[in-house]
Amino acid sequence: MSITILGIESSCDDTSAAVIRDGYLLSNRIANQEVHRLYGGVVPELASRAHQQNIIPVVDTAMKEAGVIPSEIDAVAFTRGPGLMGSLLVGTSFAKGFALSRGIPLIEVNHLQGHVLALFLRRMTDDGRRMEEEGRRMTDDRRPSSVAGHPSFPFLCLLVSGGHTQILIVRDHLEMEIIGQTIDDAAGEAFDKCGKVLGLPYPAGPVIDRLARVGDPLAFTYSRPRIPGLNYSFSGLKTSFLYSLRDHLKEDPEFISKNLNSLCASLQFTIVDILMNKLRRAAEQTGIREIGIAGGVAANSALKGALETEASKQGWTVHIPTLAYTMDNAAMIGITGHYKYLRGEFTGQDVAPVARM
Repeated sequence: MSITILGIESSCDDTSAAVIRDGYLLSNRIANQEVHRLYGGVVPELASRAHQQNIIPVVDTAMKEAGVIPSEIDAVAFTRGPGLMGSLLVGTSFAKGFALSRGIPLIEVNHLQGHVLALFLRRMTDDGRRMEEEGRRMTDDRRPSSVAGHPSFPFLCLLVSGGHTQILIVRDHLEMEIIGQTIDDAAGEAFDKCGKVLGLPYPAGPVIDRLARVGDPLAFTYSRPRIPGLNYSFSGLKTSFLYSLRDHLKEDPEFISKNLNSLCASLQFTIVDILMNKLRRAAEQTGIREIGIAGGVAANSALKGALETEASKQGWTVHIPTLAYTMDNAAMIGITGHYKYLRGEFTGQDVAPVARM
């Protein structure tokens, strides 16, 4: 008997719905909120209002694309947190209402766990006969393989996004242990806030990635944190970047425009190097050579390049999710809901969203 899960994601500024059947992705629709670009960051009140406008059309489109009707949905998986409370309320309320009206189970999902399980997404091809796995694998011969594959347990996962930076040991689909995390700012936040200082549009991460490709990554140096263990810190880097710009601008008011590409390249090089140093140490300490990355910053080309370079040196097997599934999306919520459904991990109608988990 097939298991069909409707996934709902509304933790920040993207409204998304997806349909998963027997662990395979049938559809994944996302409505972006362009209004936040005007303010250089997400405005919580505007985000929640946009979710209210988008949630029904997005779910309807996802179900039509998947070719399913409401009576075929066996459970609703939704993001309970972490995230913006107003945004989470919209997704949670819709999921509860849909599940109650159909008399089907409700499944709460930790947004961060969903990012990790994006590595396990598989999609049904158009002909309906062959399955494709989403993501890319670096095989043992150390060349990127065109044959995708899921990580084997246990594996290390570097989770990097706008709000979180963590290193996890993933022992099972639903069993994860945080062995390192940021003690202040996240890597994605460092990209966006430094980009804002440079006058780049929000979100700045993808813009920095693009500009950095034609810049000199060694042109400028910035402060690196000295944090014991496997934890991260990026607040000092942001301060160092700001002070460096301030000093150069005193000498040349056009310093940023003259050096924008190399500023982006140097910033990106520093962030990626910090991330890789701790990931390398985690692999050495645990002896785990199966490595995955997840989260929005996993889309960064320099990080992916550094990971593959390190894989060739260390003999790692590396797993990188498809670009579309690095960002916030309901497919990752749906696949997490699938595994929780198999374990019978359901929640009641009294569940409430939480901003921090």
